Amino acid sequence: MQTESLKELMLRQQGQVDAALDVLTPTEESSPATIHKAMRYSLFAGGKRIRPILCLQAALAVSGRAVSGRGEEQPGGLPVPPAMVAACSLEMIHTYSLIHDDLPALDNDDYRRGKLTSHKVFGEAMAILAGDALFTRAIQILTTIQGLDAAGKLQLVEELAFASGTSDGMIGGQVIDIESERKTPTPELLHQIHSAKTGALLRASVRMGAICGGATQEQLDQMSRYGDHVGMAFQIVDDILDVEESSEALGKTAGKDEAQGKITFPAVYGLERSRAMAADQCRMAHEALGIFGGSAQRLHEIADLIVYRKS
Repeated sequence: MQTESLKELMLRQQGQVDAALDVLTPTEESSPATIHKAMRYSLFAGGKRIRPILCLQAALAVSGRAVSGRGEEQPGGLPVPPAMVAACSLEMIHTYSLIHDDLPALDNDDYRRGKLTSHKVFGEAMAILAGDALFTRAIQILTTIQGLDAAGKLQLVEELAFASGTSDGMIGGQVIDIESERKTPTPELLHQIHSAKTGALLRASVRMGAICGGATQEQLDQMSRYGDHVGMAFQIVDDILDVEESSEALGKTAGKDEAQGKITFPAVYGLERSRAMAADQCRMAHEALGIFGGSAQRLHEIADLIVYRKS
């Protein structure tokens, strides 16, 4: 039997994640309708679903079996397994961060994933509230997971909240990024920004999947190492693509990092060394997966995809 390619796997799991998100997110008809339309507009605007897929594949690497079982019975009748609920919570947080990043007060972007950004469609006030609503919904769905005990639910909530927060988390990284604009770029400041702004949520993705898979402490530690290296590689490549690719290829405005005086890997190290650093981070991510054997094959492939992608 022919093995499913990584592209086929990711398309299939993107569809599964979208189906679960559809169940876990209030419908556009739910009152108040405007906020739910705004939430769903950005949530279903496209995207690779990298974080949810990393979560699902981490659960597989730990447990040795694909996500299955009934999990939580949500309104609409679709059973959502615990790892899938965790995966969807990550995508909600990621989408909320993109909505807020695009606002005029932050990165001031008109396009995301090739579509008008939320504030251009719904206005700034509703975009802010849509981001807030996705954050709170992400936490809510974790608290209602069936198939995990109270300690497991609490652990997932702690992981997501920490990765999203101010101390070594996504919001803290964003703050440092804003305050560092036009400052002299240094390796220390660069690492501080991106280990929090981008790396924290990617690390949480594999940690939350591992928790759903019943990870031992050693497995969780190694999955964290993988997440750290993949997260750093992801940001390095993102910075390179902002220099080299067009707005059409990226689905967002290219060249904005330089225009806004952002501290980026190419600004600190140059393009060639940045490419070498991304490859080195990828190598270390592969090494971290050694204890999982063949069950982590897809995580190996995703690490390579992140480093060698073009958008």
